[in-house]
Amino acid sequence: MQLGLVGLGKMGGNMKTRLERAGHEVVGFDLDPQLRDVDSLQALVESLEGPRVIWVMVPHGKPTRATIDELARYMESGDLIIEGGNSPYQDDLEHDAKLSEKGIGYVDCGVSGGIWGLENGYGLMCGGRPEHVEMAMPIFDALRPEGPREEGFVHAGEVGAGHYTKMVHNGIEYGLMAAYAEGYELLMAKDIVKDVPGAFKAWSRGTVVRSWLLDLLVDALEEKPGLEDVSGYTTDSGEGRWTVIEAVENAVPMPVISAALFSRFVSRQENSPAMQAVAALRGGFGGHDVMTHGDEPWDRPKQVHKGAEPADTSGEATPGAVDDEA
Repeated sequence: MQLGLVGLGKMGGNMKTRLERAGHEVVGFDLDPQLRDVDSLQALVESLEGPRVIWVMVPHGKPTRATIDELARYMESGDLIIEGGNSPYQDDLEHDAKLSEKGIGYVDCGVSGGIWGLENGYGLMCGGRPEHVEMAMPIFDALRPEGPREEGFVHAGEVGAGHYTKMVHNGIEYGLMAAYAEGYELLMAKDIVKDVPGAFKAWSRGTVVRSWLLDLLVDALEEKPGLEDVSGYTTDSGEGRWTVIEAVENAVPMPVISAALFSRFVSRQENSPAMQAVAALRGGFGGHDVMTHGDEPWDRPKQVHKGAEPADTSGEATPGAVDDEA
């Protein structure tokens, strides 16, 4: 089957290779001249026989919208666009409405698998009309992991359902990663535990917490047992935020994923304004000690475990009560 593929980065490039290994003809376009097969989106469309199928794999937001709008100028009724980035599902509804006016089909497809998808296959979550999903099924079957289709692919529902499902998938991922990370820190903090990497490796077979994420953490700890030189600064690409927003709008309690998202925000703050406010309030209602920046260090013992670096509390303490509650 022929496929046009826009975006040949880490994910898109590997997807192209996997599809070609399965015998499909893939014509790729990328802004990088070293990666692309054709020099423009118009040339990409003209190189394919109708009905055309083109997969868009570029960053969500403006790049995706601009790409789809330009493709639509050259494509014809009966053609199909698959959007495989991590877009918010609301964007899918807008894309579908515009493309439908020209008779162009639209499928949104959440893709999971990262850089390992080339060899392991990709988890695919699609939204769209049944006839459009079926039109691209040979492509989906080549990209998904080997084995039963339902264990690596789902037609989740209407347009937008694919990206919505991928959004929830990534929200769950936030929670799982945070749980492993908190367990790691607690093991590091306890003196009697001497082999933290070994503990995680022992969980990788036969336990209820085994997973691919756990395997990745084991690999990281084998390379750097104390995660030396790894910054705690953690970004988020949007899906976790959207998941929490959806939870609020649908009145779905989601404390674990919400906490995992907020912990990423904390990781980016050298000094937390929120905790500054808490310290000031404790001083106000209970006369508790409040540190200030710029003076001599306070000589009270820092309550930080051996595996963590204490916060910079250089400054002067205002004497007061020692109880934590008013």
